[in-house]
Amino acid sequence: PCGIFSRKQPDSPDSRMSWPALYAQLVGANRHSTSLGKVWLSVLFVFRVMVLVVAAESVWGDEQSDFTCNTLQPGCENVCYDQFFPVSHIRLWCLQLVFVSTPTLLVAMYVAYRNHSDKKRLLQSSGRAGFLSNKGQEEELETLKRRRLPIAGALWWTYACSLVFRLLFEGGFMYALYVVYDGFQMPRLVQCDQWPCPNLVDCFISRPTEKTIFTVFMATASSICMVLNMAELAYLVTKAVTR
Repeated sequence: PCGIFSRKQPDSPDSRMSWPALYAQLVGANRHSTSLGKVWLSVLFVFRVMVLVVAAESVWGDEQSDFTCNTLQPGCENVCYDQFFPVSHIRLWCLQLVFVSTPTLLVAMYVAYRNHSDKKRLLQSSGRAGFLSNKGQEEELETLKRRRLPIAGALWWTYACSLVFRLLFEGGFMYALYVVYDGFQMPRLVQCDQWPCPNLVDCFISRPTEKTIFTVFMATASSICMVLNMAELAYLVTKAVTR
């Protein structure tokens, strides 16, 4: 539902989700990050986004159509499916990736603000001096655009806050997934007695083992990202204290 690397359905609203556009924005902001931040971005897109759009979507593609219950009562299967799958794993993971990636854009916004301010200051100073040639001015502006800002001062606080928000979003979504589905293991059989089911009915989930494997894998990748974020935050704090 959220991938564009796979074949898109033109009429599907979820097919408009553009992961490459998000990746381009994150790479731009990641130029100013630490080595751990670059590793985090690689883990995020290789082990989470790529796995999600290439493999996980096909596993959950038959989620509702192959959810069968041993009853012919109209509406019973839909009610039971809604009880045990209140939100799709795929949509929850897509939402998690968007929320986890968003704090990095705070860094990109601050860097853009700094570059704009320094560019304005450079143009004003060169205009007052009156001796900087057009070629020299273009070189200065290109250097300003490509520079890597040190993580200090306001950028340090912005970067540290983005890491804290990442950790909160990762932990919140993992907790939500665990609570909503009562763990990371997908059961083979669930029992439902919701109205309009005539009695306690048995419902069967398709590919429960495969779905369990993918759920554990995605939870593990999310945990690795949390460890990287905590390590990067500890590194920033240590560096700031010992400076």
